[in-house]
Amino acid sequence: MQQQRRRVVITDCDHGSVDIEREVAARYGYDLEFAECTSEEDVIAIAADAAAILTQYAPVTETVLSRLPGLVAVGRYGVGVDTVDLDAASARGVAVCNVPDYGTEDVSDHAIAHALGLLRGLPALDKGVRRGSADLAPVRPLHRFSASTFAVYGLGLIGEATARKARALGFRVIGTDPRYAAGDITLDGTDVVAPDELLAQADLISLHLPLIAQTRHLIDDAAFARMRPGVKIVNTCRGGVMQTEALVRALDSGVVAAAALDVFEEEPLPLTHPLHRFEQVMLSPHAAWYSEESFVELKRRAMEHILDVCEGRPVAYVVNQADLRARDLERI
Repeated sequence: MQQQRRRVVITDCDHGSVDIEREVAARYGYDLEFAECTSEEDVIAIAADAAAILTQYAPVTETVLSRLPGLVAVGRYGVGVDTVDLDAASARGVAVCNVPDYGTEDVSDHAIAHALGLLRGLPALDKGVRRGSADLAPVRPLHRFSASTFAVYGLGLIGEATARKARALGFRVIGTDPRYAAGDITLDGTDVVAPDELLAQADLISLHLPLIAQTRHLIDDAAFARMRPGVKIVNTCRGGVMQTEALVRALDSGVVAAAALDVFEEEPLPLTHPLHRFEQVMLSPHAAWYSEESFVELKRRAMEHILDVCEGRPVAYVVNQADLRARDLERI
């Protein structure tokens, strides 16, 4: 590889430090530059001669990729790659890497914590005590876990970990995922049902879906209409999977009794957003991924993956691997 290409750029990162990434880059023999890109032009300017970029929120669009002909790999902190144009990357032979399993335990722990808080009415009870009230009316009815159906929408690594932990707590657990047929049982032991059946049976729904064209606003007014009144819902995956305005309407109507959200369509969530007015809504700031262990693992592996691509080493987590292979075959 030519010397001028032994350069990697972090386009943006809000972790407070990139010391871990810098150590990895030095170990591979690459210079690392850190930027605070917010636009396509920012990315193009800083990454003009980079072999790889690592991104958090900055856009990696067709326009960006077309202006970076020397780019070999794009990495993204975390699981989702919805800020990267996968088709454009594949067309240019650019590998797109993620770290899909770094936070499996952490996100599923967070989902369970949110779920238990809702099912015991903790958001409203906490607010009541702070006002000097011990009234249980705002949270009634509450039911024991063993009498409740915990529904997992999306049975990937995190969804299955969440289902496993819910079963251990005594819930009846069901799940749905397009990779399974209704009536199947996953390897971890989750009973699979059709999506409409899941919505109709759930006392609590935990969402664990990627944000792609097929899942954007999957949970909308029509979906809420198929849920049983008083359902509770947890979202720790992507804000765009659930239509925010539809959730507000469902909370207003009582179809949804409570919600716990770690992700939003607009982040950070504005202080004036209507979700703030519901006592039975619990909010966290896209923090489900975080533990000290996952923090270190994410940063180290995200950098290692893109530099392994640059060095021609096999990488397990190339999101567009199949498309790159097809492109190579067309050249033969």
